[in-house]
Amino acid sequence: MSTRRHIIALAATAALAFPALSMAQADKPTRIIVPFGAGGPIDVTARILAEAVKDSLGTVIVENRPGAGGNIGVSAVARAAPDGHTLGIATTASHGINPWLFSKLPYDPAKDFAPVTQMLRVPNVLVMNADTAQRLNIRSLADLIRYAKANPGKLNYGSGGNGSAGHLAGELLKHQAGIFAVHIPYNGGNPAQLALLSGQVDFNIDNLATAAANIRAGKLRALAVTTAQRSAMLPEVPPMAETLPGFEVDTWWGLIAPAGTPAETVRKLNSAFTAALGTPEVKAQFARLLAEPAPSTPQAFEAFLQKERGKYERMVKLSGAQVD
Repeated sequence: MSTRRHIIALAATAALAFPALSMAQADKPTRIIVPFGAGGPIDVTARILAEAVKDSLGTVIVENRPGAGGNIGVSAVARAAPDGHTLGIATTASHGINPWLFSKLPYDPAKDFAPVTQMLRVPNVLVMNADTAQRLNIRSLADLIRYAKANPGKLNYGSGGNGSAGHLAGELLKHQAGIFAVHIPYNGGNPAQLALLSGQVDFNIDNLATAAANIRAGKLRALAVTTAQRSAMLPEVPPMAETLPGFEVDTWWGLIAPAGTPAETVRKLNSAFTAALGTPEVKAQFARLLAEPAPSTPQAFEAFLQKERGKYERMVKLSGAQVD
């Protein structure tokens, strides 16, 4: 065989062996479907990562598909071609709460996705209206429990709606502490926080990123964080688990691909995104959102998702919440 023919044969063999390296694949952008609207923390962190991985993955665009508590965007990921060019964001809602909150989902959280990596976690925090806490002499979770037991039915708490993470965490608190407080659902996290600030409700379990500014301003008193350990973002505030062993409810999200995405493609995506999550630039940008990077292997993220589904199954049943 001539040298020229030998080179052509080798090139053809390489193209068959490494189809992912074809020009068509290399030029095709990767998209990340965010199942919520633009401007929120999930959208912002997705855009930070899209910029951070462009050197290794090429063009990465963020596409917002909000609606139905995240179900619309997540189901779009499930239906996408498993070629590594469509990713989505799995959240506490879409892969922890919604499977039990909705009687029917347009996707199967256990079967329709290939986990890539967890992205981050954002602590939740038990907060009281500062004036209410001062008036009732409540400075800790133990004080709150003591007051609730001595004054049954006098406390209430707000949340972003029935079945929201704040609602479920509040019901878990009541269950583990053996107390009663009236749940008042609002149409979203911001109205719930406004109700707390105005004194319409006594306490909330809120996302730290949402509550932090008012904690720093002295308008809210932070009693405990819901992570198992103290948060680096609020190190002076103890975890609820110190008073209620085993209590752990935090907000997280991560990257998923459609089921059937080749394992080598998932590995490549995992490598690119976990490397980005470890850079000082991304860590600094996440810290401004009070978020902690939580990169993981695909296998570890899959095990985490399974554990979260089990945890929220118990919590949703405990709350009695149902959307449809």
